Amino acid sequence: MTSPDTNTKAPLAERLVFSKRPLVMMLMLIATLLLAWQATQLKVAASFEKMIPTNHEYVVNFLANRADLTSLGNVVRVTVQVKEGDIFNAEYLETLKKVTDKAFYIPGVNRPEMASLWTANVRWTSVTEEGLEGGQVIPATYNGDAESIALVRQNVELSGQIGRLVGNDFKSTVVYMPLLEINPETGQRLDYKEFSERIESELRNEFNSDKIEIRVTGFAKIVGDLIEGAGQIVLFFGLALLITMLMMYWYSRSLKSTFATIACSIVAVIWQLGFLNLLGLGLDPYSMLVPFLVFAIGVSHGVQVVSAIALKQGEGYNKLDSASLAFRGLYVAGLTALLTDGFGFATLVIIDIPVIRDLAVGASVGVAVIILTNLVLLPLIMSYIGVDEKAIQVLRASESSDNKVLRFLSGFAKPKMATIALVFGVALLGVGLWGNANVQIGDLDKGAPELRPDSRYNLDSVYFSNNYSTSTDVFVVMVETETDGCIKYNTLAAVDLFQWTIEQVPGVQSSISLADRSKFVISAYSEGDLKWMTLNRNQFVLNGTISGMNLSDGLFSSDCSFMPIVVFLEDHKADTLKRVVAAAEDFIAKNDTGDAVFKLAAGNAGIEAATNEVVDRAQVEMLVWVYAIVAFLVWVAFRSVRTVICIIAPLALTSLLCSALMVVLGIGVKVATLPVISLGVGIGVDYGIYIYGKLEEYLKQGKPFAEAYFETLKSTGKAVVFTGMTLGIGVATWAFSPIKFQADMGLLLTFMFLWNMVGAVVFLPALAYFLERRGKAA
Repeated sequence: MTSPDTNTKAPLAERLVFSKRPLVMMLMLIATLLLAWQATQLKVAASFEKMIPTNHEYVVNFLANRADLTSLGNVVRVTVQVKEGDIFNAEYLETLKKVTDKAFYIPGVNRPEMASLWTANVRWTSVTEEGLEGGQVIPATYNGDAESIALVRQNVELSGQIGRLVGNDFKSTVVYMPLLEINPETGQRLDYKEFSERIESELRNEFNSDKIEIRVTGFAKIVGDLIEGAGQIVLFFGLALLITMLMMYWYSRSLKSTFATIACSIVAVIWQLGFLNLLGLGLDPYSMLVPFLVFAIGVSHGVQVVSAIALKQGEGYNKLDSASLAFRGLYVAGLTALLTDGFGFATLVIIDIPVIRDLAVGASVGVAVIILTNLVLLPLIMSYIGVDEKAIQVLRASESSDNKVLRFLSGFAKPKMATIALVFGVALLGVGLWGNANVQIGDLDKGAPELRPDSRYNLDSVYFSNNYSTSTDVFVVMVETETDGCIKYNTLAAVDLFQWTIEQVPGVQSSISLADRSKFVISAYSEGDLKWMTLNRNQFVLNGTISGMNLSDGLFSSDCSFMPIVVFLEDHKADTLKRVVAAAEDFIAKNDTGDAVFKLAAGNAGIEAATNEVVDRAQVEMLVWVYAIVAFLVWVAFRSVRTVICIIAPLALTSLLCSALMVVLGIGVKVATLPVISLGVGIGVDYGIYIYGKLEEYLKQGKPFAEAYFETLKSTGKAVVFTGMTLGIGVATWAFSPIKFQADMGLLLTFMFLWNMVGAVVFLPALAYFLERRGKAA
């Protein structure tokens, strides 16, 4: 049977695509080969600066003073632990020396700022009858005998490094390694994957033994572990691919259409990765999941295309006409859905964190290529191969039968069940509003929440927290003065008062600054009498407290116009950071003496506080933009405000319920989870657009509302349910990832895929009945 429609009646897009099928497919094949080559050049990398909000006031202050904060920025701590005895033995100290030497030559380490008991910048100070004396903790005369080791113990006790570089129990010491963002040997950004691998091969693997345990903490190690764990995404992608293929064959009963759909979705991923490389972008631990989302969206639209073609073949049209008519019926709805996805994902660029902006670009590019690979290439392929006859027979049998499940679902287009659905929806809305009011910004766990609590990194982090007075969560307040002003009494007194104030805040362990050092030296000059552990108003006395002090201690700048106050926190949980920031800002507002300017904030906790503020502001702004753009594009497609409400309301309910789920699961809104909301909305709107587009088509044929919805379910509705279930199951495999934030994203996306599907087949018709078709249901 031939289509009754002639080519002259076909829309322009259809004529352009199907009149030159071999040419279009050849051009796409060439594009695929070229972009596949580009995709092989794509690198998985990460950057410290790309993961922080570089325009936030705190980060601007940090970057402006970065030269004086080299030892307080991106830092790795290698803890060398002795399993039996203590550190004061020749064998341990020799091992520590080897670890220090190895670490010194790892590319990317800021060598002048590196610190260990073996480095020249770790010194001891003492006051004797002849004045101040000091020297290296491990002197040049050390030879490993009992006398030398006793001297090292004495020097350690005088160094002030117990709890900082030396464990409180004397069973471990730290090799402190500040990092450079640019590798001086290559001139390129620090390769965190390579750096982490060298830490493992040259330090942990080489020196771990039955006597020594090497532990590593720091941002660079977190990123390295994330990249290592992210390699398993390939396995999850393969598993999801297999699940999708099996379920699609079960749904379609056609091997040809199954392989065609999967192949076109894989081509979309290849194109996306190729374009990312052309744009000078790469993949990082946060965006490595985007290719799977592109694959999922491709499958979602591919299922609609194949289902439409199967229906046309079932009606007796040949392969070419079936593909052409399916394209004609779907390209407007499909194009609208994909444009909505793309613009929705693009709204992530408003979040002032480069890594999320890159994710937004990657997702938007991926959606853009699906327009060609799954809405154009797939129909062209199907116009040659068609759907298997067995699949058409199954479809005809399904069409002729009265499917009880679909008949039940069509009841939501009738008054009674539509009312029940809306009442249930209002109840769920209450749950969602509760969740939205209680969801927290930032991390809710100690250690690195991106990794599992029992991961090697988090176990190392727990060891450090339990055995050192200073934690790895550092909040730095920067104090700026005039030249030589850092040692003036008024400045030091203000710093001392700030420290006392901030140490009263729950969650603060301790703090250090130049004021502490000055008080210590003044007390030392007075035979260690604690009553002299205070600041002296005599400027000559204060000047004497920093004479001979090593600049590498990082307590003040070379011209004495800048000094940091280093605050050690118990953790970097969202509540802890809020309390610390609030107390610091309150102090600054009330104690502006004019002698010193206090600025927030550096250190990993200071950067995270800035990130939390950006995320907190951006989440509302992002949602407003996402829903505004989606609503506008839906209105453009359907020209009806009521239709916009029918499609958007279920999506909004899903977003709110996702917030409630995050509260229940103890997941905070942060860099890793914020994009999920936008991605979930972008994919979910496809369901509503396809269902409403087909429903409107049947209504225009004069069918009663409930019957029109039943016919919609038999075609598009089944495809939507299948897609939601398939994608949900595929994404659920992420729950087994060793990377916790990937597992969290998997759980949240699974929920959003499934619940958006429920919203499209249950709440959409219920809303449409009351808003559009009251009294017309049959």
